[in-house]
Amino acid sequence: METETIKEAKSFVDEVAAEPGGEKINECIQCGVCSGSCPTVEWWQYPPRKIIAMIRAGKRDMVLSSTSAFNCVTCYSCTVRCPRNINPTQLIHAVEAIAEREGYKPKTPTLTLHRGLRDAMMQGRVWELRLAMLFYLKTSLLEGMKMMRVAWDLISRGLMPLLPPKQTKKGGKEVTAILKAVEAMQKSGGAK
Repeated sequence: METETIKEAKSFVDEVAAEPGGEKINECIQCGVCSGSCPTVEWWQYPPRKIIAMIRAGKRDMVLSSTSAFNCVTCYSCTVRCPRNINPTQLIHAVEAIAEREGYKPKTPTLTLHRGLRDAMMQGRVWELRLAMLFYLKTSLLEGMKMMRVAWDLISRGLMPLLPPKQTKKGGKEVTAILKAVEAMQKSGGAK
């Protein structure tokens, strides 16, 4: 039975290591700097250090079904402070990519917000009102209704425009080309 657990652990570690961003998982010394640096760790089901330990222990279902990887806000605090230059941010996103590919649906709105921001970036400009409306339509209409007063305060002060920002042709194609090139490199494993 113990041999089977070690075999499972090796296969899950290999799966994460094969994902772009997960290459250095075996270099982690479990110092805890990543968990101590994370500004959102209190909302994680398992902190980053524990996620890495669970991957090594072969806890595939526990890791992939947790909301932890989807709560990473990509602030890179852990990456900047990691003494082994592992890039925990990308490692967590590697886990997130595996979970999403395998069809795990975490109960967290972070993925919806991330997708909305990514789609807005592909257009070159973020229209905050549209982003907020789509987010609350997809997650919780009731919570969106509760935010109407805040939205009105922002709109009335000119901090959140009612109309989308003007699209300029200057640089738009270049930004889209850069984002597509980065996405292609990530898929091929070329971007670290």
